[in-house]
Amino acid sequence: MAAALTVPEIVLPSSTGQRKMPVMGLGTAPEATSKVTTKDAVLEAIKQGYRHFDAAAAYGVEHSVGEAIAEALKLGLISSRDELFVTSKLWVTDNHPHLIVPALKKSLRTLQLEYLDLILIHWPITTNPGEVKYPIEVSDIVEFDLKGVWTSLEECQKLGLTKAIGASNFSIKKLQKLLSFATIPPAVNQVEVNLGWQQEKLRAFCKEKGIIVTAFSPLRKGASRGANLVMDNDILKELADAHGKTIAQICLRWLYEQGLTFVVKSYDKERMNQNLQIFDWSLSEDDYKKISEIHQERLIKGPTKPLLDDLWDEE
Repeated sequence: MAAALTVPEIVLPSSTGQRKMPVMGLGTAPEATSKVTTKDAVLEAIKQGYRHFDAAAAYGVEHSVGEAIAEALKLGLISSRDELFVTSKLWVTDNHPHLIVPALKKSLRTLQLEYLDLILIHWPITTNPGEVKYPIEVSDIVEFDLKGVWTSLEECQKLGLTKAIGASNFSIKKLQKLLSFATIPPAVNQVEVNLGWQQEKLRAFCKEKGIIVTAFSPLRKGASRGANLVMDNDILKELADAHGKTIAQICLRWLYEQGLTFVVKSYDKERMNQNLQIFDWSLSEDDYKKISEIHQERLIKGPTKPLLDDLWDEE
C-alpha cells in the first residue's frame, strides 16, 4: 500500500495549546445515495492520510465516527487519538446557555472521546429544546442568546472538553456581535465557500480578525438543486484539461491557495485519493482571472422553512 499523504496544517489562534488543524478534512454528513457506511469511509480516509473529520450532532453520525476512530487505534493506523482533529457542531435545539456543556458531553460520549478539537455553533438560530427536525420550522424559533451561549462554550474550552470553539454560517454582522463580548474569540467560521460562491468580503473580514475560514460544499454539490455551477462549469473544465487535473482538484487547489481550510465530502475511495493530490502544483494568474468571472450564487440558502430574511444580513 502507498504511504499515506501528509496534509498541511494551520494553527488555530485561540485554541488551547495552539492546536493545529489539517487544512483538508472529511465531511461526514450522511448521504442517502452512498453505499459506503460512515464508519468504513472514515477508516479508509485515515488509511489514506486524512486526519481531520467534521461531524455534527444533527448528522446522526457521531457514533459511527467514534467507532471508526476506536477501530483505527486498535488496528494501529494511528498511535493516539491526538493525531486526529475532530470537529462537531451543536444543533439549534441546544443553543441555550444551560444546555451547551451537557450537549458537548453527550457528543463526547457518543464519539467515545475525551475531548473535541473544535466545537461549532451549527447555525446562528435557537429553537425550543427537543428532537432534531430538518428543515427547521420557523414557528419553533426563539430568541438566540448569543452571549450566554458563547460564554458556555468558553467554559467548555476552559474545562478541556474542547481545544477550540467556533461558529458556522455566521455573517460578518453576527461575527462582529460575537467579537464584541467574546473573551475567547472564535477560532473558526465554517461557511459555504466554493468557486460559485467565493465570499470575498466575509473571507477578508475573518482574515483581519484572525478567524480561520473552513469551507463546506467546496465542490458545490447538490445535484438535487439543479445544475452544479461548479462541476458543470465550462471555464473549470478548460482549466482542468490544461492542468491535467480534475475539476474537483482545481476547486480545492484554489481554496488552499486562498489560505482556507475545507471539508470535502466523498466516500468514494478513488475520489478521496484524488482530493489529496492538490498540494504539489499551483494555479496561474491567468487561471485566477478566469475563475473570477464565474457566476456567483449562494447554494445553501438556510435550514428553515420558509427561509429567514435576515439569516445572512444581506451579505
